Amino acid sequence: MKILHTSDWHIGKQLHKYDLSPDLELFFEWMIEYIKAENIDVLLVSGDIFDQANPSQAAYKQYYDLLKKLINLDCKIILTGGNHDSPAVLNAPAELLKAFDVSVIGGATEMIAEMFVEVEKNNEKLVVAAIPFLKDRDIRKSVAGESYATKIEQIKSGLRTYFSTVNKYYDEYHPDQVFILMGHLYVQGSEVSESERDIQIGNQAGVEASMFEEVPDYVALGHIHKPQVISHEQNIHYCGSPVSLSFSEKEDCKQINVITISDNKITNVEIVPIPKHRNLVTFEGSLQEVEEKLNAYSEETTLISLAEIIVNEESESLERRQAFEALTNSQPNANIAIVKSRLVFKNLVRGASDAFAVGTDVADVTPMQMFEKKLELQSGLENTEELKNAFREILQELNL
Repeated sequence: MKILHTSDWHIGKQLHKYDLSPDLELFFEWMIEYIKAENIDVLLVSGDIFDQANPSQAAYKQYYDLLKKLINLDCKIILTGGNHDSPAVLNAPAELLKAFDVSVIGGATEMIAEMFVEVEKNNEKLVVAAIPFLKDRDIRKSVAGESYATKIEQIKSGLRTYFSTVNKYYDEYHPDQVFILMGHLYVQGSEVSESERDIQIGNQAGVEASMFEEVPDYVALGHIHKPQVISHEQNIHYCGSPVSLSFSEKEDCKQINVITISDNKITNVEIVPIPKHRNLVTFEGSLQEVEEKLNAYSEETTLISLAEIIVNEESESLERRQAFEALTNSQPNANIAIVKSRLVFKNLVRGASDAFAVGTDVADVTPMQMFEKKLELQSGLENTEELKNAFREILQELNL
């Protein structure tokens, strides 16, 4: 039996207002052909199917067009919800999709058993614990007046308890079957990129890999966009996003993971590179240097390259600002489009204000950065760390 592990599609994603649906469409076409050619039996998608909880009509169409093609293949499909997904949105067609051998678990269910999916193909048996992104209410009970540190420790403890319960259910009801655990969370030691939003309250609720207790034969994780192995011994893998979703991912080699089961055990985990159809590039220097680099860029790919430009000038002037604006609004090279730009004057005071350099799109600045900037401007404030922690709690409650 062959299992394909992918995650973090983020259908509907825009990179600084530039539509990435063509990137995903090319990946989907490639994935379907790979499933056919390699006789993949099971497709696992570990969360963040959509980029927004309320997807656009175009995002819905891309999703359902893909499912229409997938259900024509002899391949069991298991989809789980991520922190970007709305459980209600994913679960809405779940009963209908069951008829096409598609299992959808948008949010955690009351009964652990409802998230276990059994697959039997080619005389091999597999059980999958399809655990979606776990919300605060799924793993702990909140108490009025509790401190931020207490809340973080309770979240960590809640996650450990939850996955221990999953393992116990497996040991009791499926002990002789190959066991794959799907999850969508931050495991300590993983390397993140700038496109992951608010990972469990500022990364402070990351859990240790030991939480999985060495019970699953393979842990198929989503949430972190950079492909990586957290533990070779425990087979804990992030397959990463299939396309680059931020400029911090521009050097990543995107991949899918293919797990092979033979004689009731995992015999191989193959890392399969995904063809790259678009470059993300960064040009930095003086205005003249950046313009020269843009004009000299000649690499051609299936899709036009997207550029981030960072212009560093010694001193501020109206002329330099106007020249910068003219450059960002132009397209000096047919092979490239400028989607992100920043103008930095070296003689200005820098600090947390780096996030607010001239030309920065407000969409690039997180609510936390805005709040930290406000604190920086309010001199003489005490207990700033407590204020930051309180603000993080507000962000979590608002799901921002």
